[in-house]
Amino acid sequence: MVTAEACQGLPPPCIVTLYVDHHGWLQGWLRRRLGDSFVAADLAHDTFVRILAKDVPPAIREPRALLTTIAQGLVSNMHRHRRIEQAYLDALALLPEAQVPSPETQAILLETLVEIDRLLDGLPGPVRQAFLLSQLDGLRQSEIARRLGLSVPTVKRHIARALAQCCFA
Repeated sequence: MVTAEACQGLPPPCIVTLYVDHHGWLQGWLRRRLGDSFVAADLAHDTFVRILAKDVPPAIREPRALLTTIAQGLVSNMHRHRRIEQAYLDALALLPEAQVPSPETQAILLETLVEIDRLLDGLPGPVRQAFLLSQLDGLRQSEIARRLGLSVPTVKRHIARALAQCCFA
């Protein structure tokens, strides 16, 4: 007889059934979409991890629709991460060799850039743009207002909103 204590930490039976019934299909769907079986395997795995990470397992009426929705978000995140990484590598290539950070620092900086991008993702374009102009380009609020065609108080609100998003998300 299996006790409740023995089952603690195990996924609910509905998630196990979901995995057994649909993992192969999802991995094939991702492989056809991406053309890379290794990336497809990773993203299929991550899709199920997302479901397992929920405090309350979702009610699953359309399993393949749920899985493809989660997987599409992961594919989108992967492409976004790759674009950020490529832009970062392009910027590093412009630096003199003496100024190139160590591999460890590069990894930390890239991770930070990806996280900032994730935090700013839900904000409207002008808010992101005002924040990035102030933080990355070092522009004063009056310069940002002029460049974006906004008032200085609006620029201040935009920057404050983006900072709050980054600090308190």
